[in-house]
Amino acid sequence: MNDIQQGFLELIGAHDPAGNDGMATLEVDVDERHLNDAGTVHGGLLATLVDATMGEAVRSAVGDEVPATSQLSLTYLRPGRCGRLVVTASVRKRGEQLTVCEADVEQDGRSLVHALATFALIES
Repeated sequence: MNDIQQGFLELIGAHDPAGNDGMATLEVDVDERHLNDAGTVHGGLLATLVDATMGEAVRSAVGDEVPATSQLSLTYLRPGRCGRLVVTASVRKRGEQLTVCEADVEQDGRSLVHALATFALIES
């Protein structure tokens, strides 16, 4: 993960996702600053967390190529509250120039979000 992305994750109270062999995980403790006006976890935070975790899953599978998100779709299944979120991601299909990845966000063993993304692979 590059320094700029890490700086952004630190800003929102997260850390680097851990990735290996096309899979990645990230855990973050959500507090009041992450909530929207309805008192639930902000959807933009959830989108950022799945994007960062999926990006790390892709990076761990492709070597020197740099993944760039070209499409991201989230299905919000239930609202999240303050507490620990666990994000898991895995590469599903890899082509020559595109890679498809899926991710899930869970809280207390319950699914909050399912995400699907396509990443363009850019040679570094």
